[in-house]
Amino acid sequence: MSGPRRWLMAVLLAEAGIAAMLFGGDLARALPRIAWPSTAPQLTEPVRPGDQTRRFRPDRLPAPPRRDGTPLPDTAEMPDRLRVRIEEGRMTLTGRIAPGDAARVATALERAEPPPATALLDSPGGSVTDALAIGRMLRDLGIGTRIGAGAVCLSACPYILAGGATRRVDESAWVGVHQHYFDQNTALPAIFAIEDIQRGQGEVMGYLLDMGIDPALMRHALATPPDEIYLLLPEEMERYRLASSEPDPAG
Repeated sequence: MSGPRRWLMAVLLAEAGIAAMLFGGDLARALPRIAWPSTAPQLTEPVRPGDQTRRFRPDRLPAPPRRDGTPLPDTAEMPDRLRVRIEEGRMTLTGRIAPGDAARVATALERAEPPPATALLDSPGGSVTDALAIGRMLRDLGIGTRIGAGAVCLSACPYILAGGATRRVDESAWVGVHQHYFDQNTALPAIFAIEDIQRGQGEVMGYLLDMGIDPALMRHALATPPDEIYLLLPEEMERYRLASSEPDPAG
């Protein structure tokens, strides 16, 4: 076999090896969830102290009754990336948090005159990196955050909530946390993927400290797998300084 053909064969074999490694890694991550799916109750089950972990799919929330008795929205109908609206002194952020949404929120805030006083959130989560960036923007501008009656703020969304200069959550809203993926490079060996995850957790911890949030909140996130969600009780949000459940004077 000639030199060029030998090199071509070596490259093809290397690519095949990388593909097998990636497939094996993805399979290794997926098999445990396939073989042993979450046994946590559905979101339709009422939440009580000490019984707050529920099954979770960000793209398909069921329609359980909220704490006020009305059904949750079907998140399949939510935008695939944040819908950003600013009017009458308020910004609404609705839908999943997609990579690049932080830049879109920054552009909207730059164009707003005057900047909004409050950001209303309704999101099943998404990109942690973008959520942290949006939260920092809101804090820098002194914008408060609010989860209105019956809205959801799950997965990465609570980090946007944490960025508010003031933070209020209606008692009928759902706020929940769990483990995250941090956009780790799946082309890298597992040891480097783990480093990416640990680095991401460190960034979240630093962010919570910067925002004045009790980092003990992370205990619930780290202990809850991605296919489940830990729903925070109003008294927990107060204790971790994540939010107040007091009535919002702005209505």
